[in-house]
Amino acid sequence: MSNKFPVDRALFDDVMVPNYAPSAVIPVRGKGSRVWDQNDNELIDFAGGIAVNCLGHCHPALVGALKEQGEKIWHLSNVMTNEPALRLAKKLVDNTFAEKVYFANSGAESNEAALKLARRWALDVHGEDKTQIIAFKQGFHGRTFFTVTVGGQAAYSDGFGPKPGDVVHAEYNNLESLKALISDKTCAVMMEPLQGEGGIVSPTDEFAKGVRELCDQHNALLIFDEVQTGVGRLGTLYAYEGLGVTPDILTTAKALGGGFPIGAMLTTTELAKHLKIGTHGSTYGGNPLACAVGEAAFDTVNTPEVLNGVTEKAKIYVDGLNAINAKYDVFKEIRGKGLLIGAVLKDEYQGRAKDFLVAAMAEGVMTLVAGANIVRFAPSLVIPNEDITEGLARFEKAVAKIAQ
Repeated sequence: MSNKFPVDRALFDDVMVPNYAPSAVIPVRGKGSRVWDQNDNELIDFAGGIAVNCLGHCHPALVGALKEQGEKIWHLSNVMTNEPALRLAKKLVDNTFAEKVYFANSGAESNEAALKLARRWALDVHGEDKTQIIAFKQGFHGRTFFTVTVGGQAAYSDGFGPKPGDVVHAEYNNLESLKALISDKTCAVMMEPLQGEGGIVSPTDEFAKGVRELCDQHNALLIFDEVQTGVGRLGTLYAYEGLGVTPDILTTAKALGGGFPIGAMLTTTELAKHLKIGTHGSTYGGNPLACAVGEAAFDTVNTPEVLNGVTEKAKIYVDGLNAINAKYDVFKEIRGKGLLIGAVLKDEYQGRAKDFLVAAMAEGVMTLVAGANIVRFAPSLVIPNEDITEGLARFEKAVAKIAQ
């Protein structure tokens, strides 16, 4: 079969399921925090593949790890283990609260494993009545039917028939709301230590600590979904460290592979024993290629230089966005932590976050949205300062066109 046909945006409509609405721009190569499209137009990447490309594009440590492992062994079933998986698991255990690791392919699968573990623990230890899962409104935990039901946005879970049961939602940053729902029948509370898709909302220290205390009071597990906040995104290896709250289960993905699909669930030995042989599994979980790249990403990010640099680069972003806003008065608030930043649109620009994204793309900078009212930034953790400055200058041109 000939491959001489145009590979363009129109081909997407011909051959792809229409659940996405991608840009007409098709990037074909990247280096660091810059990418080039089919027409060799350059873009500065402030999106990071939605907080995935933690080391930018084609980082030599990741490329080297992929090439080296690609010449060794690509895949083994979990009838056998492999060296890259064991090395990465050891580093995750040594650098977090966790004692045991389960590998998956994505954040959703990691969260699915966490929720199944919580239910299985509750059944084994407490019996059939302790099944309630509490999560938070506007939360996001993935797109499997279980995780999308636990995620607190009905728009994502409605329309697929009966949902998994005994899942309820409290208000984020509202302890009284959680107190009204939690009981001794609650098996787990699942939360993001900073809501990403739900609007770049940070928890107060009081709220985070209060959730932990309520879980302890009712013998419920606390699950932290760190799919978006983990692997240095907020300036610590994982966000729980900055909150002074330790979860019972933590999930990580996105940046864990620096762009190569991988996820993991981290927990304690005591809890892990409830996923005994045969209770859960994954064909590609612990894949040698993924784990080799993940180890290289982890080693590169988990240094004082990179983690401290996140805070420094975040200040450049926030100062720059505030300066733009001083001129054009389009943002109500700049919020977030580390390099997960949200610019909240003022009332007169409500619903137009996508317009800012499109305008920014036209000026040569890639951004994100978090809902209809927030422009989101989740760049590489090692983006050069000059790329931040140039990208913000391009973003300012986009803002000027919308605000005129």
